[in-house]
Amino acid sequence: MNKALVAGVGMTRFVKPGDNEDYPQMGAAAVRDALADAGLSYDAVEQAYAGYVYGDSTCGQRVIYDVGMTGIPVINVNNNCSTGSTALYLARQAVESGAADCVLALGFEQMRPGALTSVFEDRPSPFDPFDAQCDALVGHGEIPLALRYFGGAGLHHMERHGTTLEDFAKVRAKASRHAKTNPRALFRNEVTPGDVLQSPVMWPGVMTRLMACPPTCGGAAAILVSEAFARKNGLRADVAIAGQAMTTDTPSTFDSGDMMRLVGYDMTAAASAAVYEATGIGPEDVDVVELHDCFAHNELITYEGLGLCAEGTAQRFIADGDNTYGGKVVTNPSGGLLSKGHPLGATGLAQCFELTNQLRGTAGERQVEGARTALQHNLGLGGACVVTMYQQAA
Repeated sequence: MNKALVAGVGMTRFVKPGDNEDYPQMGAAAVRDALADAGLSYDAVEQAYAGYVYGDSTCGQRVIYDVGMTGIPVINVNNNCSTGSTALYLARQAVESGAADCVLALGFEQMRPGALTSVFEDRPSPFDPFDAQCDALVGHGEIPLALRYFGGAGLHHMERHGTTLEDFAKVRAKASRHAKTNPRALFRNEVTPGDVLQSPVMWPGVMTRLMACPPTCGGAAAILVSEAFARKNGLRADVAIAGQAMTTDTPSTFDSGDMMRLVGYDMTAAASAAVYEATGIGPEDVDVVELHDCFAHNELITYEGLGLCAEGTAQRFIADGDNTYGGKVVTNPSGGLLSKGHPLGATGLAQCFELTNQLRGTAGERQVEGARTALQHNLGLGGACVVTMYQQAA
C-alpha cells in the first residue's frame, strides 16, 4: 500500500447565501488554490472526486472543466454532510491502492437561506425511518428536521448525564473565540455563553439559534499524492494520512431507542475505534481535532464518541477547558461548522485544509503549539461517518 500525502490544500472564504459566487466559481477557486499550494498544474491530476449535496448530476465536471479539460475520470459524490470527506476517502483509496499517483478531492456547496429541506417531494425520503424514530422518541414534528434530530440527541444527553443548556452555550462560545482569527470563517465575532443563551429560542430548554450552524456557501479542495510522486516532482511531503475509516448505520441506529445513536454516535465510535486500531494512535495522543459541530449538541456528544473523554464526562471536559488551547486537545481551531460555516459538500475538505495547516505550522494565530497528530470527524445523516488521522510525515 502506498502512503497518501496531502500535497496541497485550498478553500474559499465561507459566506452567507446571497453573498456568494456561483458554485462553478467557488469550486474552481478552491481547486486552483490547492494546485498552487502543491506547486502543480492541473494536467498532473489523474483522477478527481467532486462532492456536493444540492446540485444536478455532473456539477463536478462543470466546476473542474473551468480549471482544465484533460479527459480524466471525474466522479461525483453525495453523502449528505460527510460528502467532502467521502471524496477525500475515495481519493486516499486511489492513491494507497496504486490506481493513481495524484488525485484531486473537491467539495463545494451553493446553499439557500433557511433550514435544510428535501428537494424531491414526489418519492420516499431517505429520512423517513429517521423521522419515524424521532417522532417516537421526542416528537416536536413542527421543528425543522436537523434541529429536531440533534436537539433531541442533546436532550437525551441532558436527561442521562445532567448536561445543561449552559454547557452547549460554552461550546458555541469557544467556537467563536477560535473563529475570530480565521479569515475564511463566516462568523468572526466573539460571543459569550450568555450571548448564546440569550439568542432566539428554537426549542425551549434545548436549543437557541446560536447553537446551530448557519447555511453557508463555499468550496474546498485537497491534492493527494503518493510518496514516489512527491519525490519525483519535488513536492512537500510533510503531512500524511495515517489512517481513515468510513462507517454507515447499523441496527442500533433505530433499535436502541436513543437519539444520540439516531444521529450517528455509534458510527462515530466505530469509525474512530477502527482508526485508532489501524494507526496505533489513541485519542490521548491527538493534538488537534476538527469535528462535526453542526450543532453545539453534536460537538459535546462527539467528544465522547471519539473517546476524547469518557462517556458522561463531556460536561467536565468543557468546564476544565480541555477542549481548547491550554487543555488536553484543541477542538475546531477553525471555528468549526458553528462559526466557520457549513457548506455541506465542502465541509470535510475544509477540515482537511485546517488540519493540514496545523501540522505544517502555518495556521497563524490559530496555530496549536507543537501539533504533530490531528484527527478529523465528518458526519452525514442517512448515514455516513468518516474519521481521518493525519500525522506529520518523517
